[in-house]
Amino acid sequence: MSTSHSLTDLLRQSGAQLRIFDMGRRVSKLSAETFHKVELGQITYPTPYLHHAWVALLMWEPTKKAQNVVWFLKLPLDEQGHLVAAARDDLYQRLLQNAHNLLQVEDSGDASQVRDALKDNPFSFTPDQEKMAIFHANAAVAMGNPASRYYEFAQQYVRGEAPLDSWPSLGYQGLADLVIRQESANNAAALAERLADMPDEPYEAFCTALENTVPDHRIFSAVEQRLQATLQSETRANHIAPQIRAISNGRNLQTVQALLTQVLAHKVSLEAEVIAAIATRCSHALDNQALMLQFLEQLAAGKAGQAGFSRILADLMFTPELRIQALSSFRNPERSEALSIAIGEMFGGRMS
Repeated sequence: MSTSHSLTDLLRQSGAQLRIFDMGRRVSKLSAETFHKVELGQITYPTPYLHHAWVALLMWEPTKKAQNVVWFLKLPLDEQGHLVAAARDDLYQRLLQNAHNLLQVEDSGDASQVRDALKDNPFSFTPDQEKMAIFHANAAVAMGNPASRYYEFAQQYVRGEAPLDSWPSLGYQGLADLVIRQESANNAAALAERLADMPDEPYEAFCTALENTVPDHRIFSAVEQRLQATLQSETRANHIAPQIRAISNGRNLQTVQALLTQVLAHKVSLEAEVIAAIATRCSHALDNQALMLQFLEQLAAGKAGQAGFSRILADLMFTPELRIQALSSFRNPERSEALSIAIGEMFGGRMS
């Protein structure tokens, strides 16, 4: 694919500002240069999810930030993790002919022509409510816009200026804004202190949002302490899974791996929701021989069943580093009979 047919090049040439976000396992920034190389087939997509690249392209003109346009694209990947050429070319045929319209949006704010580029497009998708809130929080920061009107109450709540039981008034958008702006206005320190006493419902919501950022060390420590306390007294998968998601993107990989080792030694790791949280949000931590084997043992013995085992493992093995770790576990003579059977069922023959 030539450079002249690159969507990122065309959008740059249009004069529009461009920010790209990965929308797969978590919402995170993706550099335009990295996506450009993915477009040209020079590199594999760095964070595949369910054999696709899930991306958001945010475009705006510097003088018309209120008229921003967003394209949410779900792009199929081949077995090596590159964009599928036929699907890529089909998508770009649809988009490239419309991209120049970005400069033709009138002062009235009617961006319908640009948005129509994705009308009836099989590669477009709509993020769930939580990811959409995180995306909007990131977009506001990228464009230098203020946070949503819900942000102020979220700040009041974590600062102790609103009672703990007032959490039903929290809007998820405000919560997302606070997490994305954790380094501003002393938000990190306030949130870290408040997490210890927060009721389960808002605590879980904050944990879910935290997976989309690298948590401040004080916030990470607060979640770490509460997670360890939870493991001593709780078996509720729907309470532990969000906490796993919160620590998944921590700066210290060894600490994350140590926490996951504790979780996997607990019977709650047999629950499908917990094992899925580890697989989908902590996959980078599984690039460790001992942890991968422990994970696979619990996956094989767990409530996700054979279908869950095969689906989760297939997704993990799509990443080259994790494929190596998984294959090493397959050959480990210390693997259990249950794991051997599950592997054999997945690949159509019993492992000896």
